[in-house]
Amino acid sequence: MQRLVWLLIFIVVPSILRADQQALNLLKKMDELYRSDNSEAIMEMRIETNHWKRTLKMETWSEGMENTFIRVLSPKKDRGVATLKLGNEMWNYFPKINKVIKVPPSMMMGSWMGSDFTNDDLVREVSLVKEYNVNKEDLGEYYKLILLPKEETVTIWSKIEFTLEKQSLLPIEERYYNEKGEKVRTLYFTGVREFSGKRLPATMTMVPHFKEGHKTVVQYIELTLDMALDENIFTLRNLKKRF
Repeated sequence: MQRLVWLLIFIVVPSILRADQQALNLLKKMDELYRSDNSEAIMEMRIETNHWKRTLKMETWSEGMENTFIRVLSPKKDRGVATLKLGNEMWNYFPKINKVIKVPPSMMMGSWMGSDFTNDDLVREVSLVKEYNVNKEDLGEYYKLILLPKEETVTIWSKIEFTLEKQSLLPIEERYYNEKGEKVRTLYFTGVREFSGKRLPATMTMVPHFKEGHKTVVQYIELTLDMALDENIFTLRNLKKRF
């Protein structure tokens, strides 16, 4: 009997460890999906509600998981608004009042520019691999990643789920749940294109489930990965740069 138990441990445990490692590898891929070592992008963000619509065009730069810079190019009234994230710190610059405002941790889940994306969504302050435990389910043509926050993680989400296409290992949906287990919002990934030799969804649509008629669509127009970036991009001085 004891021999049988040890045999089962010898067979089952390594397979569980392999499954856990595969889930972690897939989650790391989601973490770095649009970032790589460095990235530069031109994006459009279309915000829709029951009462109004508007479109922002912006340029973004990222350096690994640590640094992000975003500058709004249009419309004219928002031109020059900029966001900088360095490590765990974040600042916004508003040219109309010529003021840099540091974003406190309590505001990271606040709306960015009135959209359905949060400050954290835009700069990805939190590494999913570091902050969540992950399990994987095989759904035939798809994988489902189930993310549960680690004990020390500070978050408003009780669970996040990814659905990935098994063949491409690209995301189809990302679902967010509150502490009551209710699905609060869903991010849809569509329009796969090639950027710098890497196939990625070019369009992301965030739909909040408790705000009827609301959605925010982000589309990558250009995306360049793994290029040399000016070291002055990720600086507070660059926030106020006129262009």
